[in-house]
Amino acid sequence: MEITPVILSGGSGKRLWPLSRGQYPKQYLPLTSNKSMLQETILRLDGLKGLQKPMIVCNQEHRFLVAQHSHEIDVINATILLEPVGRNTAPAIAAAALQSIRENGDTLLLVLPADHHIEDIDALHQAIDVATKQALIGRLVTFGIVPTDANTGYGYIEYSNEKFDDAYQVEKFVEKPDQKTANQYLKKGNYLWNSGMFMFRASTLIDELTTHAPDIVLSVTKSIDKATQDLDFVRLGEQDFDLSPSDSIDYALMEKSDNCVVVPLDANWSDLGSFSSLYDASTKDNNANVIKGDVLAEYTKNSYIDADNRLVATFGVENMIIIDTPDALLVASKDKSQNLGYMVEKLKLQKRDEQAYNRKVYRPWGWYDSIDSGNNFQVKRLHVNPKAKLSLQMHQQRAEFWVVVSGVATVTNGEKTTTLKVGQSTYIPLKTKHLIANLTDKVLEIIEVQSGKYLGEDDIIRFEDVYGRETQ
Repeated sequence: MEITPVILSGGSGKRLWPLSRGQYPKQYLPLTSNKSMLQETILRLDGLKGLQKPMIVCNQEHRFLVAQHSHEIDVINATILLEPVGRNTAPAIAAAALQSIRENGDTLLLVLPADHHIEDIDALHQAIDVATKQALIGRLVTFGIVPTDANTGYGYIEYSNEKFDDAYQVEKFVEKPDQKTANQYLKKGNYLWNSGMFMFRASTLIDELTTHAPDIVLSVTKSIDKATQDLDFVRLGEQDFDLSPSDSIDYALMEKSDNCVVVPLDANWSDLGSFSSLYDASTKDNNANVIKGDVLAEYTKNSYIDADNRLVATFGVENMIIIDTPDALLVASKDKSQNLGYMVEKLKLQKRDEQAYNRKVYRPWGWYDSIDSGNNFQVKRLHVNPKAKLSLQMHQQRAEFWVVVSGVATVTNGEKTTTLKVGQSTYIPLKTKHLIANLTDKVLEIIEVQSGKYLGEDDIIRFEDVYGRETQ
């Protein structure tokens, strides 16, 4: 039986810290290796029998980032399903199931959040083999993590003694407990952490949802019917998807169905929900420090230090979380890092730009980084991928000056097209059509200086665009 991995990489992914690494949710960050968590999620499935191309569900804002991360690990045929609005996991999984049925027939769906860390891959594959047998005969399968402590940060699954080839009948799902209750769960021994990972036939999922959450199936089916293809992406119909109830798959289905079994998973799993858990999952030096980037740490112990922006020097500190990014600097006590939500709310209340806008923004042609800005000017670093180009466009309220610092640019400036090499530049006057193309096999980088009274990203008129974005 074919297995279609459904990778949930949508709006539900939490940021460890909203200013960390360009504000992108943790699934897009290389937290425990040189690969992003999304990439690790896909790669850890290598070797499974009957594995089909993945289906990745994400929100529209991150579509180009998902495509880039997929291509970087040679996954070029993934179905990337775009949620027009966030509606939690039940509608997202329902959309994946319906799309999968249309593309592949009634395959098994292996549903995995893109922001989990799993060390023991063999144990994961063994658990998937157990789940496969249960899903094939029409059961809804969830994976429960064997608890290592009385953790209050996870929901729990209570299971019965009724066993089906290393899977157990689910008695009930319970919310995150207080410490006393968590201690009781651990002592009883028949409770597992709720991982948020599932396996079932696509048809089983839809049939069960039709019984327990018909409004979700109705709205999502209409949304799939009105879906459109856009480059590598499948865009769900926005109006119908927006009408779907916003429910988790646990609430909409798993808690209500009597057809659920759980497969225990003991694989050194974590959802990396805090810097403390990220510290625990990372490789440490002789002083029990996790060091990333340009760091000079002296008389420093038991700390997580990530220098993504400049040299970070520490002297005589312990048990610290230090994250230095181009957006902001975070300094926190490690034992308080689970409470950073308080700081997030403070930033929102103060309406700080840092919590709402990204400095580094991905585009289908590459990315740009806003290096500096001030009154009537903005400086950007443009990174244009090999064989990629920007749209033919014009700005009503700003002029631009480009300097090539790496690679070779083919530039259209008004009626003239020229080739610019390292150190060469050009000026784009106001209201002039222009385009940057990288026709080579190497990366192109340009420093762009914008000048004008208004420098917003919405001051753009596109005339031609190979990525299907709206044009005049």
